[in-house]
Amino acid sequence: MKELLRKIPKVDELLKQEEFSKLEKDYPQGLCKDVLRQTLERLRTRLIRGEICEVPSVSAIIDETRQRLEDLYSSRLRRVINGTGVIIHTNLGRSLLPRAAKEAIEEVASFYSNLEYDLDKGKRGERYMHVREVAKRILGAEDVLVVNNNAAAVLLVLNTLSEGKEVLISRGELIEIGGSFRMPDVMRKSGAILKEVGTTNRTYPKDYEEAITERTGLLMKAHTSNYRIEGFVHHVDTQELVSLAARHGLPTYLDAGSGLLVRMEGLGGEEPVIREEVRKGIDVVSFSGDKILGGPQAGIIVGRSRLLEMLKRNPLLRALRPDKFTISALEATFRLYEDIERNRDRIPTLRMIFQTEEVIRRRARKIVRILRARCRNVTLSVVPVESEIGGGSFPDLRLPSFAVGMRPNNMSTQCLEERLRRLPVPIIARIQKGMVLIDMRTVQEEDEPLLLSGIEKAQDA
Repeated sequence: MKELLRKIPKVDELLKQEEFSKLEKDYPQGLCKDVLRQTLERLRTRLIRGEICEVPSVSAIIDETRQRLEDLYSSRLRRVINGTGVIIHTNLGRSLLPRAAKEAIEEVASFYSNLEYDLDKGKRGERYMHVREVAKRILGAEDVLVVNNNAAAVLLVLNTLSEGKEVLISRGELIEIGGSFRMPDVMRKSGAILKEVGTTNRTYPKDYEEAITERTGLLMKAHTSNYRIEGFVHHVDTQELVSLAARHGLPTYLDAGSGLLVRMEGLGGEEPVIREEVRKGIDVVSFSGDKILGGPQAGIIVGRSRLLEMLKRNPLLRALRPDKFTISALEATFRLYEDIERNRDRIPTLRMIFQTEEVIRRRARKIVRILRARCRNVTLSVVPVESEIGGGSFPDLRLPSFAVGMRPNNMSTQCLEERLRRLPVPIIARIQKGMVLIDMRTVQEEDEPLLLSGIEKAQDA
């Protein structure tokens, strides 16, 4: 072993190699030396453990150093191909932005903008004005405020309207969403006092009525966007809550979650439609920008002007406000909703939701046909599957779809799935029925060339 370890080249010898000099032209010199030392240390460890039994060549050592440098310099946040069939996939970045939103971001990213400058008055303005007018037109709301996500919206609303006061909410609406975000926890952080009413499956207006005291600050509803309770159930609807609050002079708040702006044929059911909730007289509604809306991550708050003015004066808003990229993308997305029937396919989230079975089947067949001519190590087929909207939206809705199914002949399905995941542009698939499945509903047309080359590379053992 000592003889073997003595054969490992010294750092000074490797630094003199022409191949290493090329590395220093591509990467910082100090980093190259540090990574080279790490490569040699790893080599020593592997020899001692018996994982290898000979010292690699100088070229191999420098090649490994280059690979480690490339890994260090590759972006950790990377483009992936979503083959899971989950349209609003939280782990994969939720909604894809419309082209108009991407162009709007590029414009304000490359040049100065009137983010907080009123061009008409020639003095300081507020950043929320860019979204306000278009959102008010679409939603019929008195005022609109934007923060950086819906959790921030919930925190701001509760802190502003109910700090130190009781918030009445149905026990069946004390939801938990992804990342262990629980409604009771955020209520405590806001300074509001949680007061549960009713039971898990049945809550009536009288449950709220009996719980109202002089300490009550707000009546709240939270849409259960990521699950459904069925069977022996009863919920207090928005209009009932509004009527009850009016009798007691209390404000009302709906955390609508996913944010379906306007009713569209094929979507609705139990999902609250924001425009309709506003018409029912609810005082404040908040929802996400990067779910059904199909825009950037944002928390959108709409409602009564006098209450939103209170929110704007809350010092917390400074910490929760959105940046210029969010505002520009959100404004561009809202503008598409002014003629949603014409623009529906321009919003990727909606385009994927409404993509027909026949279109998806045709795309899957095309991919399978091309791959059969290129790939000898997998058995390919078109497989009927079900897609999900995801993102805590429409939890009970399944969309019929078609996937490219792959049964590897020379490795396990788990191995093939891992190989797809480790590609330069990773392909995120699912394993089901003994196959690796790539649901074509969530594969973008621009992804198809990378999908084809990626599968071809992954299946080649």
